[in-house]
Amino acid sequence: MLKPNMHYAELKDSYLFYNISQKTKAYLEKHPGAKLYRLGIGDVSLPLCGAVIQALHEAVDDQSKKETFHGYMPECGAPFLRETIADYYRARGVKLLPDEVFVSSGASDELGDILDLFDKSNAAMVIEPAYPAYVDANIMAGRNIVHLASGRENGFLPEPDESLQAEILYICSPNNPTGAVFDKEKLKKWVDFANKTGAVIIFDAAYEAYIEDETLPHSIFEIEGARTCAIEICSLSKTAGFTGTRLGYTVIPLELERCGMHLNAMWVRNRTTKTNGVSYILQKGGSAVFTPEGQRQIKENIAVYKQNARFLMETLDSLGVWYCGGKNAPYIWMKCPNDMSGWEFFDLLLSEIQVVGTPGEGFGDCGKGYFRFSTFGSPEDTKEAAARLAQLLRGL
Repeated sequence: MLKPNMHYAELKDSYLFYNISQKTKAYLEKHPGAKLYRLGIGDVSLPLCGAVIQALHEAVDDQSKKETFHGYMPECGAPFLRETIADYYRARGVKLLPDEVFVSSGASDELGDILDLFDKSNAAMVIEPAYPAYVDANIMAGRNIVHLASGRENGFLPEPDESLQAEILYICSPNNPTGAVFDKEKLKKWVDFANKTGAVIIFDAAYEAYIEDETLPHSIFEIEGARTCAIEICSLSKTAGFTGTRLGYTVIPLELERCGMHLNAMWVRNRTTKTNGVSYILQKGGSAVFTPEGQRQIKENIAVYKQNARFLMETLDSLGVWYCGGKNAPYIWMKCPNDMSGWEFFDLLLSEIQVVGTPGEGFGDCGKGYFRFSTFGSPEDTKEAAARLAQLLRGL
């Protein structure tokens, strides 16, 4: 008899988003026609920019003519896109070879797939609060998980703890859900720690385009020593609105080696075995993101989300509420008032002002008593939600 992967039985139910969905559904059933101000889900609301749309149309036209038609694409990515992404890094002072860039169908897919590179005996360290997929993907793989706590006392940016042993280290900066960003000094400590212990850092840079403070690193490869201990995974979802289009990339340096195995070569073998590559149309659209016009246009869209963040930050600042994030990230992580739990605050916001956010408990034990707001909604809704939030909190 076939034996399924029994590690799936160790997964927690999708408690967070299932409960949010059920609670909002119940509210709308009792209040038909009510308008909800949704600041919970991390999905963009603005369409793809004009440069991307034009490139996608051109690519579709290419597929209609024999002389420009493309069938299977190279499994690791089209050379034109790999070179374009390497140039994007080079403009920030990071030297990459195109062969170190792998085009993917998105960061979420890659965060799970990349675990193929590591033996199941390797433990994974997750900084809490954390994006739930880090934990779940490793549980599915049967891997031991080490939780490193972070909190307000360290700005949700902990330093390495040598008492914790793990071979895979997850770092997300700017962070989801807290919006905290590692500076170069703090990130260097993690790079040194990984090189010292032989661990590999999985650096999730999905939100790098939201960094305003240019003293902060956009890439872990801005840190000396990272090429021998890090893999970087990035996405065009929040950078350029590709949440429904699905495109990202992964950087694996040629120097990254463990036990005589080169992880770049291993990933080439993995991709050429398990994928047929990302479609020509999507890669053509993705390449337009990195053109001067594409960069100008996506920055205009990001500026809208940054303004949304300012609406919320100004409200919280005026009330003296502690939070982090917002300035260099599209998420705001606030302390719940009056020692409320995240779920208690969720219920209060929904019932009193029809605002939906995300309870911190959904991101691990360290999220208890905190709440996450996303800034990807429309400016009108976000401004109204901020005004309602201010009125509610003043009355508590």
